[in-house]
Amino acid sequence: MSRIAILPLLLLFFFSTIVRATTDVQYCEENAEYEVKVKEVNISPNPIARGEPATFTISANTGRGITGGKLVIEVTYFGWHIHSETHDLCSETTCPVETGDFLVAHSQVLPGYTPPGSYSLQMKMLDAQKKELTCIKFSIDIGSVPSVADM
Repeated sequence: MSRIAILPLLLLFFFSTIVRATTDVQYCEENAEYEVKVKEVNISPNPIARGEPATFTISANTGRGITGGKLVIEVTYFGWHIHSETHDLCSETTCPVETGDFLVAHSQVLPGYTPPGSYSLQMKMLDAQKKELTCIKFSIDIGSVPSVADM
């Protein structure tokens, strides 16, 4: 095969990988006017591998500065609430958050015994006074192939 024919295949593979990394996001309340607007959520790798680091990157925008707060994450599996965690906002992004675009990034290793499948996550961002700035929902997939640590 000529080099010219290989280039479109490589570009197709590259762009299809990028598309798969972006996750569909919905606001918790369809008509709510959240102060923080979420543009996208990227998960790497996607699907997530058990026992390996996974990074969640949230691209967002705010109309006002944020000095601190919390991220509250709720996880469900087949409709059952299975996990909750709370993180200091300033440990997941640079504080104070200035008006405009910003990123929230979190890395975590899921235990090797995590069942494979599709999980639903809800993430609320609260300011320092516990006012809800945004609330989003999205799904993550946990791969069924065991990691090297499981073997």
